[in-house]
Amino acid sequence: MPAFYIFSYLYGETKEVLYYDAPQLNGKAAHSAIDEKRYSTKKDILQGAEVYCNKYKLCGKIDIYDRDKKLLTERKKKITRIYDGYIFQLYAQYFCLDEMNCDVENLRFYSMDDNKTFPIKLPKDDFDMFAKFEKIIDEINSFEADGFCQNNSAKCERCIYNNLCDRSLV
Repeated sequence: MPAFYIFSYLYGETKEVLYYDAPQLNGKAAHSAIDEKRYSTKKDILQGAEVYCNKYKLCGKIDIYDRDKKLLTERKKKITRIYDGYIFQLYAQYFCLDEMNCDVENLRFYSMDDNKTFPIKLPKDDFDMFAKFEKIIDEINSFEADGFCQNNSAKCERCIYNNLCDRSLV
């Protein structure tokens, strides 16, 4: 998994349309309201904000944080399955907001295509998932590209960076 993050920076300023596949382009289009801050005009809705977590050395963007509801929502174009990586993404956003003194009591995913929501337990309420999250953070922080060898062909098949990877199984 950590190699994905390294490869994502190799394209630099290259237009995403040149290397994104249809799912990435569709997802980006679906997030345009968030990225352009047109999702809501309500002042208690934080949308598309850049966040940082010192404890885990993470940075990124949140989709929607509703201060009134204390609800953090990650939007996806279409959710057919909740992957661990999805939850890790939401946890990362949660910890960033927590360090910013934002009170988050509820986490959820929203599937835009079918208008479904998927509540997710807070890290303190799901010990096993929180332990997996901390393990993957440790792996990312200690990752050495020279020794990396992917052994999961499914990850390579769906990775938009597999053509850059000299260790791809595809």
